[in-house]
Amino acid sequence: MRRGDCRRRVTGRGDGRRRVTGRGDDDRGQVSIEFLGMTPLILLTLVLVWQAVLVGYTFTLAGNAADEGVRAGTAVAPGERSGVCREAALRDLPDAWRGGAGVECGGSGFVTADVSLRVPVLFPGLIGFPATVKGHAGAVEEVKH
Repeated sequence: MRRGDCRRRVTGRGDGRRRVTGRGDDDRGQVSIEFLGMTPLILLTLVLVWQAVLVGYTFTLAGNAADEGVRAGTAVAPGERSGVCREAALRDLPDAWRGGAGVECGGSGFVTADVSLRVPVLFPGLIGFPATVKGHAGAVEEVKH
C-alpha cells in the first residue's frame, strides 16, 4: 500500500476521465461560507454609506432652506421679515426634517437666515443625532422706491 492510498480513492466516470476524491480535496460550499462571514461587514458598510448620504442631504436641505428664507425676507418690510423668512425656509423641507428645524432671520440692510436641522439616524422621521447641521445665507435688502 502506497502512502496516501487510505485517504484517496480514484474512480472512473465512464467517459475516460478519472476523478480523485478525498477528504481534503473537496471545497464545495467554500464561497457560501466566505460570503456568510462577510455579510455583517457588507451590511455595516451599507449602513455607514446610507448614513453619510443622509448627512450630506441634510447639509443640502439646510443650505437651500436658508437661501429660500433670505430670498423671501429681502422682499418684505423689516417688521414682517422674521415670519415671512421662517415660513419660506420651512416650506420646502420634508416633514422628517421640518419637525426639529430652527430658523433665525434678521439683519437690516443685509438680511441673514440661519437654519439648523437635525440629521436623522438611518430612517428620516424616527430619531436624530444630537448634533445639528447649520445652513447660512445672506442677501442685501431690496430698496423700494
